[in-house]
Amino acid sequence: MSAEKPADRITAVGVEDESDLPERRRVIRYIDDEEAANLASRPGRLRRRDSDASSISSHRRALSRRRPIDPAHVLPIEYRTLSFRIEDSSERKPIDAQKHSAKAAAELGNLDWHTISVNEVLARLSTSLAGGLGEIQIQTAVEQYGRNIPSKPPSQLGRKIFGYMFGGFGSILLLGAVLVFIAWKPLGNPNPAVANMALAIVLVAVFVIQALFNAWQDFSSSRVMDSITGMLPSDCVVIRNGTRVQISAPDIVPGDVLVIKAGTKLPADVRFVDLLPDTRFDRSILTGESAPITGCVDSTDDNYLETKCIGMQGTLCIAGAGTGIVVSTGDQTVFGKIATLTNKPDTGRTPLQKEILRFVIIICSLAAFFIVLVCIIWGAYLRKEHPGYISVSGLIVSVVSVGIAFVPEGLPIALTASMTIVANVMRKSNVLCKSLKTVETLGAVDIICSDKTGTLTRNKMSVTDCVLSTDVITAAAAVIKAEEDRNTANNALQQVRSIAALCNAGEFDVLTRDHDLDQRVIIGDATDQAVLRFSESMGSVEGPRSMWRKTFEIPFNSKNKYMVRIFSSSDNRGLADALAHFEAHSFNTRSDRLLTIKGAPDILMDRCTDVLDMEGNIAPLTPQKISDIARIKDAWSAAGRRVILLARRVVPWSDLSTSPAEDEVMALARTNLTLVGLLAIVDPPRTEIPEVVRTLRRAGIRIAMVTGDFALTAQAIATECGIITTPAHLVDNASALMDPQDPQKLSMAASLHPSSNSDGTLGSQDEDDKPVKSIVLSGQDLITLSDAQWGTLASYNEIVFARTTPEQKLRIVHEFQARGNTVAMTGDGVNDAPSLKAADVGIAIAGGSDIALEAADMVLLDSFSGMVQAVLYGRVIFDNLKKTIVYLLPAGSFSEFWPVFTNVVFGLPQILSSFLMIIICCLTDCAAATALALEKPEADVLLRRPRNPRRDRLVDWKLLLHAYGFVGITECVCSFAMAYWHCERRGVPFSALWFTYGNYPEPLTTAGVQVVLNEASSVYFVNLVVMQFFNLLAIRTRHLSLFQHPPLFKKATQNWPLFPAMVFAIAMVFIFCYIPGIQSPIGSTQVAVEYFFLPVAFGLGLLSLDECRKFFVRKYPKSLLARIAW
Repeated sequence: MSAEKPADRITAVGVEDESDLPERRRVIRYIDDEEAANLASRPGRLRRRDSDASSISSHRRALSRRRPIDPAHVLPIEYRTLSFRIEDSSERKPIDAQKHSAKAAAELGNLDWHTISVNEVLARLSTSLAGGLGEIQIQTAVEQYGRNIPSKPPSQLGRKIFGYMFGGFGSILLLGAVLVFIAWKPLGNPNPAVANMALAIVLVAVFVIQALFNAWQDFSSSRVMDSITGMLPSDCVVIRNGTRVQISAPDIVPGDVLVIKAGTKLPADVRFVDLLPDTRFDRSILTGESAPITGCVDSTDDNYLETKCIGMQGTLCIAGAGTGIVVSTGDQTVFGKIATLTNKPDTGRTPLQKEILRFVIIICSLAAFFIVLVCIIWGAYLRKEHPGYISVSGLIVSVVSVGIAFVPEGLPIALTASMTIVANVMRKSNVLCKSLKTVETLGAVDIICSDKTGTLTRNKMSVTDCVLSTDVITAAAAVIKAEEDRNTANNALQQVRSIAALCNAGEFDVLTRDHDLDQRVIIGDATDQAVLRFSESMGSVEGPRSMWRKTFEIPFNSKNKYMVRIFSSSDNRGLADALAHFEAHSFNTRSDRLLTIKGAPDILMDRCTDVLDMEGNIAPLTPQKISDIARIKDAWSAAGRRVILLARRVVPWSDLSTSPAEDEVMALARTNLTLVGLLAIVDPPRTEIPEVVRTLRRAGIRIAMVTGDFALTAQAIATECGIITTPAHLVDNASALMDPQDPQKLSMAASLHPSSNSDGTLGSQDEDDKPVKSIVLSGQDLITLSDAQWGTLASYNEIVFARTTPEQKLRIVHEFQARGNTVAMTGDGVNDAPSLKAADVGIAIAGGSDIALEAADMVLLDSFSGMVQAVLYGRVIFDNLKKTIVYLLPAGSFSEFWPVFTNVVFGLPQILSSFLMIIICCLTDCAAATALALEKPEADVLLRRPRNPRRDRLVDWKLLLHAYGFVGITECVCSFAMAYWHCERRGVPFSALWFTYGNYPEPLTTAGVQVVLNEASSVYFVNLVVMQFFNLLAIRTRHLSLFQHPPLFKKATQNWPLFPAMVFAIAMVFIFCYIPGIQSPIGSTQVAVEYFFLPVAFGLGLLSLDECRKFFVRKYPKSLLARIAW
């Protein structure tokens, strides 16, 4: 800021004491003594217009829209201190904030920060615009106001405990326990069955265990999220002790002078004191209104909440720049006050939870149907014809058994474990997902529209070459030549250095000024950093910056693709470095102004009429020179370099009004420019990007580059990254889309955009033989595309969009979505925010703008390589839940229902006791189901096409066919056979049990038969438990062999917790079947050793059959067996 010294006199409206104000006064320009007199007669020209523009561009509207976030399911991330800082909810819906803003307004009614003068604000807070706060003042402010962190909301412990106990299937377990207790007593009197009491106790125990597990998982998830807290540094730039410093937002205090630029989210409530033209802020988080407002310096409303001179915490600066004084922090901000009023998390379900609910409803409907059927048969037939067969208490136990058997109690635990595991994996992979929905959607993404700078490239730009007139000189040679010509006035390189330093928004961090140049920190975007570093290498930028005073600025934006700064001379020595000899001689330092411009050559070249030659003199820009410069520019672009043009113009006082508007300055920048030089900037791709692109492409995901760079530059970088693999001469352009009805193109479109298989199985072998088609389009080309042409464009394998505006990025997302694609958009800049918000998955890069981070659903904390892990686990979580369901249904549902059904319908004794049913559902199967959540990705997960969310359901008929028709029938038949074979061996033939309804033929006695039936029940139980081990091994993979995906001895596939889960199941068998004190109450017995080995044989048979099925699915992917595979 040393380059910007206060003027001797500054005339402004509404300022009591002008001596303390900096030269950057008001929102448009800064005036000299000579100009003050002219202003006296027209003071209104200095006043900022406060009315908003009549139209708001589509990308601004998109940015302002707030998709409601469901706080009940958003991972509790402390995402910026600027956002709503609570543990169990995230940002409030705009309508909530609007609903409570009246209360907040009442509390804020006595504030007058917006109505008092700037000097009074400074006096109250003991600060100054030029120097900011000192160390003692900062310490005093921290003690007085505390840190800039809103207080945590109430913990709502009671609601949490209620959810722990009755969430999932807790209510069903508790209801079942109550009913069984009633069946024991009083309905069981005078001879209550001890087994019923034991069953009720087990149900209560499982109920308590599930509640404790839910509480532990919540605590564990909170710890995972807490470890993520702070991984996204929330920094802001303030002026302290007279220098610009970057601090963490929680450390900001009232009185700090905040530096604001496009992309900044205000960390506290701020009183604006200096704003550039068209500085706009998005307040929708508080007001719910989509249109951004134009900020201003003077108060526009007596209502603190409505005035435009106050920037509120959470407000997004979407255009412009300026400074402000922090007036409120923490709970004292408008946002903090409203947050305390709106802290009531909403409820709702994510798509995956809806899928699970759909499955549970199906299962519960089946259970309810069969329960009603059992009750009808009992009431209409058994109670009349066989009154002593099933008592009321026995019916209740049977009904509870059916209900508990059908409901997969292990599923909620597996789901919760999956979420925690994925959160841990994502964290370790430096991927931050804001919500559960993001993880789910990642598994369905089929196209990623990626920004280039900072995403695919390193965002570490450096100047490699420059052009003086038509001569190319390397950056290293330029440094040497600049040193040689240092004492030569008006030389060309000194003029390049001066314009590069002046027309530059970058600032060196004073804390690193003693470091080597390549190690010095620059506050600014990557392009400005590269240009400023190049300028500094030829001489200190403080020289020209101290000799010229900025009076007007139009910041760079992706729509104009250039920035403009106007300067007045404050030191005559600066003329020789910035201007040609005759320009410096004729420059009137009292009235003339220097207009500098930096931007895209294809935009600015036509505006130039002169060019600087090698000696630093002005020469006409002839057609030949234009052709030579264009050839150099195209060669640089084809080599993947970004090209920046530097130009200037001397503006006489007569051509510039006292208080110019932006339109006036832009008009001056359209003609009569002098081309000072061109700079070639290299931003190399990240080393890992080509492999990442190849991996995602094998996963059936297309990568489209969307960038603001020149088409040749974008194509070259895309080729380096592997996004374009077609030789350059075969890459299509806009002309290839001119005849969308061409049969060949339509045929190509159909072949390149096939519908995905509903089973999501093995990727795209057929597509590998298809020709790869690539196309490069500019933003200008997109304007005229018809719907049919967009359809053809969307069918290309490899697409590069160059020179795109925010509106066009947004349209690209919408066009792909309209054609059935699930779109992910990556980006890190302000201009990426609208498309990030509109995409199915918006992905921001850490270190990007606040607006991009705000708009995104997911943040890559390291690099784009995190996308591979994100997509992988987006698919794995879906796969593992399918595997959990396939594991739980055969034994815990199908094989437990049939003993009850045969007992009621066919008069057979219930061959599996209700108690042992509950043990399978709630204990032996649950441990293994939870272990399945730890299952590693199969080797072919990233070789399959993405899941179609509209067609590929979590539970479909193919999964139910496999679970019931294959595994369920196999386990059920084998278990029945083992149990009745044991009865036959013990002298109770099957014919003596069939349709007997408890009236056994002589010489069998009821007591004797019951002893054998207790043994048979234990045999049935052991058979199911052991066969489930082999089902567990079989369903670990959907398509691969067990030997390709072993559970042990291979780190990439191992899941050793499966074996402790098996040991746990065997331990449950021994506890409930071998301990005498437990045997008697529950009616279990010891099981002979052969009944353990025979189920092993059955299980091996089941595993072998499934291995054969998978083999044929892999070998014949189009066969009937493959089409019905789950």
